[in-house]
Amino acid sequence: MKVYVAGKVTGLPNSEVFRKFNGSVRTLKKDGHAVMSPAVLVLNEDFEHEDYMHVCYAMIDVCDAVFMQRDWRDSEGARMERKYATDHRKRIIYEDESTSDDSPTKRQREEAWFDENPMYRQRHG
Repeated sequence: MKVYVAGKVTGLPNSEVFRKFNGSVRTLKKDGHAVMSPAVLVLNEDFEHEDYMHVCYAMIDVCDAVFMQRDWRDSEGARMERKYATDHRKRIIYEDESTSDDSPTKRQREEAWFDENPMYRQRHG
């Protein structure tokens, strides 16, 4: 399967971007996938965020799936890539399943705990 890697880039030193994206690339290749990484785009300075996103969308277009790194929620671009991929019916793979929209958020887990804890309901309900 052809997989695009999405994660936080903006605000990170290039060395950190390359470290984390190359780690994802190695893992995915080890699993037999062809991998497309936008990390190379950091070498092209002086472009607007929307310019990079245009290139990233083209990269996603040629892939079957998008691999969301665990920090994807901290990145406007990665969130945009996820929406674009979902809108174009690409498979979404999460490095950390707890960051997917299919798993409960921290607040939802806390609310569930309060709902399931009768002692809390008696004192605070």
